Amino acid sequence: MTSPVLNDRRVLLGVSGGIAAYKVIELVRMLRTLGARVDVTMTGAAEQFVTATTFETLTRQPVRRDVFEQWTETDAGHVSLAENADILVIAPATANTIAKIAHGFADDMLTVSVLACPGPVLIAPAMDHHMYLNQATQANLETLRSRGIEILGPEEGELASGILGHGRLSPPEQILGKIRSILGRTGPLAGRKIVVSSGATREPIDPIRFITNRSSGRMGHAIAQALIDAGARTTLVSAPTDLDPPIDSHVVNVESAGDMHEAVASHIRDADALIMAAAVGDYAPTGVSQEKVKKTEQDLSIELTRTVDILATTQRPGLIKIGFAAETANLVEYARQKLTSKGVDLLVANDARLAMASDENQATFFRPGREPEELPLMSKADLARRIVEELSQILRAEHPEPEFPDATTT
Repeated sequence: MTSPVLNDRRVLLGVSGGIAAYKVIELVRMLRTLGARVDVTMTGAAEQFVTATTFETLTRQPVRRDVFEQWTETDAGHVSLAENADILVIAPATANTIAKIAHGFADDMLTVSVLACPGPVLIAPAMDHHMYLNQATQANLETLRSRGIEILGPEEGELASGILGHGRLSPPEQILGKIRSILGRTGPLAGRKIVVSSGATREPIDPIRFITNRSSGRMGHAIAQALIDAGARTTLVSAPTDLDPPIDSHVVNVESAGDMHEAVASHIRDADALIMAAAVGDYAPTGVSQEKVKKTEQDLSIELTRTVDILATTQRPGLIKIGFAAETANLVEYARQKLTSKGVDLLVANDARLAMASDENQATFFRPGREPEELPLMSKADLARRIVEELSQILRAEHPEPEFPDATTT
């Protein structure tokens, strides 16, 4: 499974000498899986922790160590390596490497590549807690930020020395997410703000019980990631899930349908589009007990009241709306009704029994004035990209770029 934001993109990975070097092996694997070409340069100290052979096996490319190697008629060594990179990532970045970059040193392949790289640079520090908090390190990091270099982490937790503190390398998933965010900034939705909802709302019965549904939030979170890949400023209004939100999404955590309604209403004021992928509860208990409802010999009856229909009641001139129809029967009939009643520009209909808690989905697109388009079974990540592509087309049609007259004509 490839990703458009990473497929055929060139990632130059600089590995410096910290114990966390072994963690970036997984980062390389994930980048390759998503279609990126990865070139690796290592410091001499890094090879004390991970061998070059490991990275060469994963990347199918030679590891670059020496500034003077790989000079040919078509390949100008470190210059070509850095110029051809879509992004340079240094992980782990030790205090020594950070200091050298901050002060413009160029005494190995990694630091030379930083100076020669015209593209974005991402640094993921990893070091001892006291080294990270040292004034010199903090000043060096601030210098790098002032030059536009992005810094991710470090995390707080148990370090190799056994102490607890800041200095852990950010997880490979987060580094990957940041790479996607940086590379996606020039995408088709650059400059657009999109609100997407996700997860299953919870309607409380008492302090410890609630009514919910089987939605995992995977679809909504996948859409949020696809939006970031496309360059959108993404607000994720999320009911409880077990998922980590995409890096650089603005996350608004909610519980109930009422909470989600308020959050959506607040954040769509300056948004270009709303995608309601959350499984919002249709009913909520009329009254919520302040104490745990005790078990008795009698059956328990709970009176339910209708919750607000967020998608149908959210109206704002110029706002593009995309909704979902999760059905178990009569999908086409119900989807056509919802397409009209909810006033959406695109309705994504699917069989809830197959979609919920699954990594795959088989959906049908319903658009006003057009015949339904049935899509094949695909991963939710792939479906998310199809939805975002559709949104891009709708936005271009609704808000086309201004046309300027040809300067050569009179």
